Amino acid sequence: MSNEAMVKEIVGAIGAHGAWKLKLRVAITRGESDVLPEKVKCDDRCPFGRWIHGPTIDAETKAGMPYQVVRRLHREFHETAASVLDLAIRSRKEQADALFAGEFTQRSEKLVRALSKWKGELS
Repeated sequence: MSNEAMVKEIVGAIGAHGAWKLKLRVAITRGESDVLPEKVKCDDRCPFGRWIHGPTIDAETKAGMPYQVVRRLHREFHETAASVLDLAIRSRKEQADALFAGEFTQRSEKLVRALSKWKGELS
């Protein structure tokens, strides 16, 4: 896979994961969601997850530190998003808010920084 194609995937991931902030905020406010936490927790079902776990990335890239870090942070992002969503749909708004403002936001920011760094290394 070319660096240009990888950069395109990374840019898309940054935008998509940013959109999750809004989705989670809405779920916290409404106390409901169209998506189940069990589905959100799976980091290989979103478009970026299918790509990062898929066969189009070569073994050398998968062995590299940027890939390893991003894959781990992506998994942690999904785990925390699922926890926020679970609290939200169980009407535990204060706990969902706290987790969203704390751990979720930290993990989201770390993921975006790692994605941006990886993108810079490929450009």
